[in-house]
Amino acid sequence: MSPLQSAKLALVGHLDLGKDALHIYVGLIVFFAAAALFRMSLKDWRPWAAVLLVALAGEIWDLVDTFNEGRAPHYWRNWKDIWNTMFWPTALVILARYTRILKR
Repeated sequence: MSPLQSAKLALVGHLDLGKDALHIYVGLIVFFAAAALFRMSLKDWRPWAAVLLVALAGEIWDLVDTFNEGRAPHYWRNWKDIWNTMFWPTALVILARYTRILKR
């Protein structure tokens, strides 16, 4: 098992979270951290892109681990993980751009 898989299982176990919830939290943490670290508005596409890069890198790593372990990939699960990771950052960018809810 790779270090990434071990870390994910440890987080899921210690925080009593489901794997889907972990993806949601990671997406939000990366989104807000990128915006804060680089002092960008939530309207900016770059914090959203940071989440996308992290989500894609994680799923590529998952696929590599799957192949290395000799298991068949389940691409729907990878897509679902990307969807779970990207949903709230996408919703927040849309809200920030097109409503007054998230005015800075």
